[in-house]
Amino acid sequence: MRRFLPLFAVFFITFAAMSASPAFSPTASGITELKTLPAGLLVRSEAKGDYFEKSGDLFRPLFRYIQRKDISMTTPVESHPGNTSAMYFWIGADGQPKAETDLAPAKTPVPEGVVVLKRPEQLVASHGGRGGYSREHFEEARKIVLAWVAARPDLTVIGDAYGVYWNSPFMPAFLKRYEVHVPVRMFPATP
Repeated sequence: MRRFLPLFAVFFITFAAMSASPAFSPTASGITELKTLPAGLLVRSEAKGDYFEKSGDLFRPLFRYIQRKDISMTTPVESHPGNTSAMYFWIGADGQPKAETDLAPAKTPVPEGVVVLKRPEQLVASHGGRGGYSREHFEEARKIVLAWVAARPDLTVIGDAYGVYWNSPFMPAFLKRYEVHVPVRMFPATP
């Protein structure tokens, strides 16, 4: 029985992450699409350095915050790579009243070192993929979505590409779903 406990724990955590309430619908693997993300309340953690090396350091403060506030985990988790990397959790409707008391800039940052902020509705170009959450997968999807936007004269890029991760770190890599978003603005097509 003892040797099945770690297997059960991995199954439970993986199932819980799969059944977390989504903030919006995922983009299917291999598909590039335009989608409107809903307005929402998010919590952000930042760290100097590479996202793919710092993701654990970014995750822990966010998890401590939702744990302290008794807020349910939602999906997806956003990753913003750069010189200063950031990770965002979406706050579900049930947790919003608990987090609204910490909205920036009134309490920047809260005890866990995170910032709570409102994001308006946002238009993004999105490319979905399947596999591990790696720099290589991020860069490959980023190139695909940027080429797709470049071929659309009615779209212009208005922000940096970022990763969107749908599954727990305990999910086997071949089952993980991710996407890369590029914020865009749409212009009416000219005749």
